[in-house]
Amino acid sequence: MTTIFPARDKHDLVSKVAHRFVELVSEIQNTGGGSHDDGIVRVVLTGGTSGIAVLEALAATPDSDIEWSGVHFFFGDERNLAISDKESNEGQARRAFLDQLDIPETNIHGYGLTGADDLTERAQEYTAMLEKFAPAGFDIHLAGVGDDGHINSLFPHHAGLKDNSAVISVTDSPKPPAQRLSLGLKKVAQSDRIWLLAAGQNKSEAIARLVSTTSPDASCPATLVHGRIETLLFSDVIPAH
Repeated sequence: MTTIFPARDKHDLVSKVAHRFVELVSEIQNTGGGSHDDGIVRVVLTGGTSGIAVLEALAATPDSDIEWSGVHFFFGDERNLAISDKESNEGQARRAFLDQLDIPETNIHGYGLTGADDLTERAQEYTAMLEKFAPAGFDIHLAGVGDDGHINSLFPHHAGLKDNSAVISVTDSPKPPAQRLSLGLKKVAQSDRIWLLAAGQNKSEAIARLVSTTSPDASCPATLVHGRIETLLFSDVIPAH
């Protein structure tokens, strides 16, 4: 079941997510729990305007109890672009947030794409990395919802939705660039908490379908994901009931 957190606007959405993030990460570290019962927090980051805005808010948050060296960061998907490209999810995350943390580089798990990669090989490498650093999955999976209802690079009715691989190669993305890597649904499902982010009126149709659909629908991939503990939807376009 998806729990809805309505927001007045994008700023309110970002504030709610950032506040909940700090509280939860601090709690996991203080109790020594988490998805692997080791006190290490494993977080999947998302691109998009809302996802990056959350990271900017976290970067601007006053000192908290979070020990950032005890947090490992992963990415829901990545375009086949160099990190220096302005459209790279990892590149945006680094500039907005990660580069400002006192955190070992080994805690940041990017796909390592350059724009000229063998996606199959890179997918295998990322899968091996996940087995090493997040074999039991993730504590928090942030996922922006696209205006067509996609999350990560899992698009409506795409063949990747039926791929049981932990990491899938996408060579025909309906949104440019065509080549991407993405966590598959099977790995996404290994998330204790999935937090869906959707801001802006262009998301209203997708969110209306998400909150009204009672069964998984491949035409709206956001309906296919559920966290082991919770699934939350933060949105400023929640339709009236």
